[in-house]
Amino acid sequence: MEYPADLRYAENHEWTRVSGAMVTMGISDYAQDALGDIVFVELPEVGRQVTAGESYAEVESTKSVSDVYAPVTGTVVEVNAALDANPELVNADPFGEGWFAVIEATDLSELDNLMDVDAYRKLAT
Repeated sequence: MEYPADLRYAENHEWTRVSGAMVTMGISDYAQDALGDIVFVELPEVGRQVTAGESYAEVESTKSVSDVYAPVTGTVVEVNAALDANPELVNADPFGEGWFAVIEATDLSELDNLMDVDAYRKLAT
């Protein structure tokens, strides 16, 4: 399993990459592996307001359907439209081409509730 050190992780196996007030989000390598082959990703609409801990997306795999939760409160400013035609990008590259959305965060202190790579590695193994 891959665990990039520059990311923050949620207990529900989502990851975040922070650049200023912009927070890029996706699901971890562990999550995509547990889900199996991903066949559909329902992303939020740009402009949607999300609250930390709220479901903002849904992933459908050959095994199940799972909610994906926002790590921070803010506004969705970008979604990964490539996942519409190629949801398997989440399996192939969960930390790169398989990202889900970017949120402009209203309170970056919410990131303090997430885990660093060492804490997440202990959770995921």
